[in-house]
Amino acid sequence: MIVVAKPLRTTKQRTAILGALESAQDFMTAQQLHDLLRADGESVGLATVYRNMQPLVDAGLVDVIITDSGEAIYRQCTTESHHHHLVCRTCGKTIEFLPPELEGWANKVAEENGFTQIEHTLEIFGLCPDCSASSAAK
Repeated sequence: MIVVAKPLRTTKQRTAILGALESAQDFMTAQQLHDLLRADGESVGLATVYRNMQPLVDAGLVDVIITDSGEAIYRQCTTESHHHHLVCRTCGKTIEFLPPELEGWANKVAEENGFTQIEHTLEIFGLCPDCSASSAAK
């Protein structure tokens, strides 16, 4: 059975959510996104924010990362192709990257173990240079 994804409808709420994510630039929770929308004068409910996030992720418009605590954090994609993230644990600063050697290694490991149609994600969490310097100064 082949499942075909429906095209994502453009709605006022989705446009507002994407606009808020674009202005934020770093990962944020749905609650933080909702707070930002409210501060911008948008009347989008928290349930609406939650309900819209997965379709935006599925459409490739938004990146999602699950934190160590199990919370989903979101960010508007700035790279349309497959990529990975460096994320600052303190301020949320994010850098997208794609090391070619990682892709080759992942494909080799999958092939050696008989896996096909592989997908993978990689997020590296640490302290950005600014937060690292602030931490060292304390």
